[in-house]
Amino acid sequence: MHDQVIEPGEPGAGCPACAPSGELRVALPDAEAITTLGEARAAIDGIDAVLAELLEHRAAVAAVVQRLKPVGGFAGRDPGREREIVEAMAARAPSLGAGRLAPIVNAIIEAGLDAAASRR
Repeated sequence: MHDQVIEPGEPGAGCPACAPSGELRVALPDAEAITTLGEARAAIDGIDAVLAELLEHRAAVAAVVQRLKPVGGFAGRDPGREREIVEAMAARAPSLGAGRLAPIVNAIIEAGLDAAASRR
């Protein structure tokens, strides 16, 4: 395992990996070191837990964006910005690439917009 440091700002409530400084420290499993199905599933469960914390935090920040934009919600989507997000993520996840990441990013954005609308 090796640690990755992600700085999302305010840590999520109850996030076990969040440091008081707002850094998110995650020990990522070395996929090559996993030898059993149980280890693989446990690693995925841990990664999914951190993804959930990050998605919750992203949705909260996206809700702020919706309040700040002159046109919010689905009507205020910016396809250029969304392409930039996909390309930046693809640079960090080259095995997934932009084509596989685009529908994931779209789903995250739509879920965040829907959550922001339900907060009003």
